[in-house]
Amino acid sequence: MTSGLLAFSIALLASLFLTFPVRQLAVRVGMVDQPGPRKVHLTPIPLLGGLAMYCGVVLAVLVAMERSALSQTVGIFLGATLVALVGVMDDGGLLHHQVKLFLGMPGAALILIASGVRVEFFETVRPSPNAVFVDCLLTVFWVVGITAAFSIFDHMDGLCAGIAAIAAFFFAVYAVWEGQTVVLKLAAAVMGASLGFLRWNFKPAKIFMGDGGAMFLGFLMATLAAKMRFANMHHRISWIVPLLILAVPIFDTTLVIVSRSRRGLLPFATPGKDHTAHRLANLGLGQMSAVLVLYAFGVLFGITALIVGKLPLRGAYLVGAGALAVVVLCVFLLEFAPYERQKKNSAAH
Repeated sequence: MTSGLLAFSIALLASLFLTFPVRQLAVRVGMVDQPGPRKVHLTPIPLLGGLAMYCGVVLAVLVAMERSALSQTVGIFLGATLVALVGVMDDGGLLHHQVKLFLGMPGAALILIASGVRVEFFETVRPSPNAVFVDCLLTVFWVVGITAAFSIFDHMDGLCAGIAAIAAFFFAVYAVWEGQTVVLKLAAAVMGASLGFLRWNFKPAKIFMGDGGAMFLGFLMATLAAKMRFANMHHRISWIVPLLILAVPIFDTTLVIVSRSRRGLLPFATPGKDHTAHRLANLGLGQMSAVLVLYAFGVLFGITALIVGKLPLRGAYLVGAGALAVVVLCVFLLEFAPYERQKKNSAAH
């Protein structure tokens, strides 16, 4: 617990105090997000905020991490560095947007697997000679999916950083329960860095994290879930917990995929103001209230994840089925909420 608090404090302070000089750097090098029809901000906002969070997490983990976990830690940060660099290059218009989805994210997932971190679902539920291979494929899918979800989730002031901090908190709680010290330190560092950056990113935002920061957070969220081991829980329940902790970005991505596909658009190639937060804001909540509502749902699903871990198999599946029913219903209802519809020739960033 003490090492977790140390990691949290270091990441929080580093991110908090580094964000201002990073903001000045972004202005100096011209990394500024200009207003546009697909954006909610009305004035140019500096990017590169993800650099402050990156430095905060790395510094915290270097100080708090144990040497016994060195090889996996190096692998985790090599993968995180790759997605962060790809994201920053995408922010600068130096890469085609599909490079990050089809090369950057899968490459980071393969680095993670090579370091010994992977989802162990089939190896636990149905052991077989092919279980490791299938779990490696599942790990790639999981890492790409969650990283991509966070990449498109950073569309409103304070949203991505706040949800990441909430999710990291619940991963940290489970890490304490399960005695997972490496996961605890990493989750605490992510939570601290996200909260430190949130001081500058909450509405009205003075800086954006950019795609580099959003992908960095998404990759670490996927890594926390893949690294977590639930020894005190039925192995057929453990897979539900990460889905509940990350339910808000997963829900938003599901809504976008369903909505855009239904309109004949490519989900990840036609960005626009059709996300959950946009629709909630258009219902009369406004941007800040929409973000706070999603924070509340992040906390609600996180608490549900804590409850599920204490339930028997049947009860956990009933809660999971209820959560799925809520997701399906909300996707259906929000599809009828007012939002701006993109044209089929919308340019991707």
